[in-house]
This record gives sequence, C-alpha cells and structure tokens, in this order.
Amino acid sequence: MAEHTPFPVQVLTPEGELFSREVQMISTRTTVGSIGLLANHEPLLATLEPTELRLYVTESEVVRFAQSEGYMQVAANRALLLLQEAHEPGALDVAQLRDRLAEAERELEHAAEDSERRRTAAREQRRLTVFLRIAEAAQH
Repeated sequence: MAEHTPFPVQVLTPEGELFSREVQMISTRTTVGSIGLLANHEPLLATLEPTELRLYVTESEVVRFAQSEGYMQVAANRALLLLQEAHEPGALDVAQLRDRLAEAERELEHAAEDSERRRTAAREQRRLTVFLRIAEAAQH
C-alpha cells in the first residue's frame, strides 16, 4: 500500500467509542460489496454488513475488528462508523461462537417462512459465521 493522506475515523458501538484516530485507509463491506476508502472521498452514507473491518493507520499498522451490521457516513474528509457490535479478533471465543451459531441455525430451521423470527435468525447466522471465520483466522 502506498503512503496516503491520513483522515480522522471514529468507530462507535452502543457501548461507546471503540476507535478514534487518523487512518490512511478503511476497508469494510457494505450491502453492495467491499469498499476501500481514502482521504477526500466523496460524501457517502452506507449500510454495513458483517466483515473484518480494517483500519490502516500506516502501511505496517492495521487495526482490525470483527464488525457487525451498522452504518458508515463519510463527509468533510471524516468517516464515522456506527456498529451494532465490534470486537478485536483475538478477543472472540471460537467455542462460544460455534455454540451460538448452532443455536442460530436451529432457530432458522424452526422459524416460519417469511417471519420476523426467520429474518432475525438469518441475520444472526450471517454475523456469527463471519465472526467465527475471523476468530479462527486470528488463532493461526
């Protein structure tokens, strides 16, 4: 990655501020696909999907989080990410995630077609699948 102009990024969850520093690039996933943002990006409002959020502070320093659903706003050369949930990959418990994923899959099997219960279980399954992949990669 070439040296890029830094810009301020803030990551918030319901528990509070998770990250607030200048970065050279953000790599995340929106509902329409993966995106990388650099300084002076056009204004943007996006819905975020579960993924590994990468915040490139420098070329050699990358801060990573397992990101759940949320929103991102880019304006005036600043980025704000509002996430339902975010965790450092090493803090995720693989066994607990496997148990929770199995529970979400059972819930999905028993939920009526086109019900809110089914949509909630499917969303939980997607998030936990991504978190499990990130947690397992962090162990290697």
